[in-house]
Amino acid sequence: METEKTDTGPASMLWDVPAALVLLTRLPVPALPSKAFADPARAVWAYPLVGLILALITGALISLSAALGLPAPIIAGLVLGVLILLTGAMHEDGLADSADGLWGGHDRARRLEIMKDSRIGAYGVLALIVVMGLRWMGLAEATWPAIVAALVLSRMMMPALMLALPHARSDGLSHSVGAPPRSSVLAGVFIGTVIAVACVGMAGVIALCIASLSTVAIGVIARRKIGGQTGDILGATQILTELSVLLSLVAMA
Repeated sequence: METEKTDTGPASMLWDVPAALVLLTRLPVPALPSKAFADPARAVWAYPLVGLILALITGALISLSAALGLPAPIIAGLVLGVLILLTGAMHEDGLADSADGLWGGHDRARRLEIMKDSRIGAYGVLALIVVMGLRWMGLAEATWPAIVAALVLSRMMMPALMLALPHARSDGLSHSVGAPPRSSVLAGVFIGTVIAVACVGMAGVIALCIASLSTVAIGVIARRKIGGQTGDILGATQILTELSVLLSLVAMA
């Protein structure tokens, strides 16, 4: 049985933000001591802060592009491209692998095998085309505060799914991180909710509910088809909840 780590003091938690950045992005981070990665599951509380950091970078890009007179669709395309570069396309890869595996296999073992295969199939390609197209259009219509809320809330949802579902396989990135402590997940939910509400007001609460429903739907499908979650499922969760938040906030604007 996995137990929560007891070393959760302020000094040890200082390493959680850079550790989360290393895991979720390709941003340059100074060399960290080994203790920064001693308990990666505890660092999930910092995942919403990673979303905030990415949002600040995209905000600078949006301001510069707008000052140059670029139209909104082009700015949205640039933002989308930068987000892909900053995250190493790991979430997009998870979306494609999840689509291929969950809908391309006839049983649990085959679905997990397909998800582990680096090749992409028809379901993965179509999922990327549809989701990335909608994401592009959502970014073109959304305000920057709405983008902040989407990037933060979507990363807040991954730890919640990690806590709710068991590991579907005995290896992989999600398994290596481990089951997060409930306290870390709740701290991340609090941080993400505060940021979202600060950015878009009570619309952030509605967006949180929509992101939660999206996460529950993904979790139900993953539990039924492969018995739990994997790194690919978590990546798909980030992308799909980000999209659901973007579209909901655009609709409420």
